[in-house]
Amino acid sequence: MLRFNLKYFTLAFILFITEVLIALFVKDSIIRPYGGDFLVVIMLYFGVRAFIKTEPWKIGLYVLLFSYIIETLQYINIIDKIGLSQNIVVKTVLGYGFEWKDILAYTLGIAAVLLLDKDLSTSKKNNKPSINERQVP
Repeated sequence: MLRFNLKYFTLAFILFITEVLIALFVKDSIIRPYGGDFLVVIMLYFGVRAFIKTEPWKIGLYVLLFSYIIETLQYINIIDKIGLSQNIVVKTVLGYGFEWKDILAYTLGIAAVLLLDKDLSTSKKNNKPSINERQVP
């Protein structure tokens, strides 16, 4: 069901800003490559959860599969094949090289968010939307 949840949207937005700051200012060998991958799946999870009301594990699974597909496209050098290897924005957003450590970071990110995400609203108990939710017709 479509709906808008301000809490999850805000979390996704904060993580988006964090990702941009990491991309622009962090030039290390741990936080930027692996911390960014860990956080990006959490950002995507909250972004989807902000608009779609379904079981958290389903959102986590779909975000994880999406991330694996992106990493697989990196493995086959899709950016080179479509002629965008000089585009720094595309290389930053999609990534440019396959690494098993990225797969691990995505998996750990989804595992962490599923373990930590507790829907504290009473909507599950009484089927009413929380104050952070608005139904979309």
